[in-house]
Amino acid sequence: MPVVDSAYNVARLAVFVLAAVLAVILAIIGWRAWQRSRVTPEERERRRRAWLAVSGKMGDATLVEVHGHFVFYTYAVRGVEYTASQDVSKFTDKLPGDLSQLPAVGVKYDPKNPANSIIVAEEWSGIHGSRV
Repeated sequence: MPVVDSAYNVARLAVFVLAAVLAVILAIIGWRAWQRSRVTPEERERRRRAWLAVSGKMGDATLVEVHGHFVFYTYAVRGVEYTASQDVSKFTDKLPGDLSQLPAVGVKYDPKNPANSIIVAEEWSGIHGSRV
């Protein structure tokens, strides 16, 4: 009988080792798939700008302040005034040199959430004199 018990123990150990190896392989595959599927904050912001450029409602905005690459602007939607800012550092080559001299700009906003807005994107610009 000791031969049967020994073979049974070896078979149990082999099944345990194979199950552990399979679990590790599945964990690695799952982790790599999760890493590939994650959207970076930069890509999320690019998608937001692209969506607003295509489907956002247009309005007029007034520049409040230009601080470095950040542009602060205000606009009104249905009697509510919104103040927003946008980092335009990705678009400096397409924008006029001095943004502080612009009296008004165009804005695109989400009609369901008017606080979500842009004044410039890859394919659209509300800044007069830009090369987008």
